[in-house]
Amino acid sequence: MYAQKGPEKEGMMELQTSKVNLLLDVDQNPPFAKGLLLSLQHVFAMFGATILVPLILGMPVSVALFASGLGTLIYMVATQFKVPVYLGSSFAFISAMAFAMKQMNGDVSAAQSGVVLVGLVYVVVALAVKLIGTKWIDRLLPPIVIGPMIMVIGLGLANSAVTNAGFIKDGTVQQITVAIVTFLITAFINTKAKGFLKIIPFLFGIIGGYIVAVLFGLVDFTPVLEADWIAIPQLYLPFSTNGFFSKNIIGILGLKLGQSYQ
Repeated sequence: MYAQKGPEKEGMMELQTSKVNLLLDVDQNPPFAKGLLLSLQHVFAMFGATILVPLILGMPVSVALFASGLGTLIYMVATQFKVPVYLGSSFAFISAMAFAMKQMNGDVSAAQSGVVLVGLVYVVVALAVKLIGTKWIDRLLPPIVIGPMIMVIGLGLANSAVTNAGFIKDGTVQQITVAIVTFLITAFINTKAKGFLKIIPFLFGIIGGYIVAVLFGLVDFTPVLEADWIAIPQLYLPFSTNGFFSKNIIGILGLKLGQSYQ
């Protein structure tokens, strides 16, 4: 078959684009109430993924949240607030960091050093993009390459998803029920809801799943009640700071500030 040319092809393109019904365009701002709901959904969606990486690797969650927020602010300023993007934890580093920590008998120094170097590589790539553009990236990493990479990362984390949902030998009926209810609520809102509700399915799923978890007694509020209202993140470096940071405690900071956004 030959590619279509001329008005017929243009008409097909118009037909395809006309089927996209955006509630808000990229240059529009939602009303306050809707914007608040969208913001809450974004916070909940990013929070689980952001803290999951340090939890899997046994690193401080406080550092991940602090560096994630700082990195997002730097990104927003650098793009002049034109791109509303949140910088979260990158799952691409989990396997490499876990392997490095295992080889070092639990010591995170080697993994942190590698993360800092990767952050510097990101800076160099950013400078190259600033000077010569992005066409070379499109040629080096076309969609046919990026797609399988994302699939490999997701499949590598499938074990964590199954474990967290309770679909394991030691899993409980309550855990499995919460996971199924959360999924069904999210899927129902995403497929059956109309208008604005259709774009906040995760918010409904999280709220519904949380209520079920509370009813099953799976939520322990004790750590929340005992937690400090204000605390300094447990920052640590892969080299000695002469006691400035406790226990040589920032490699994850380099990861957060240098990584690509999710």
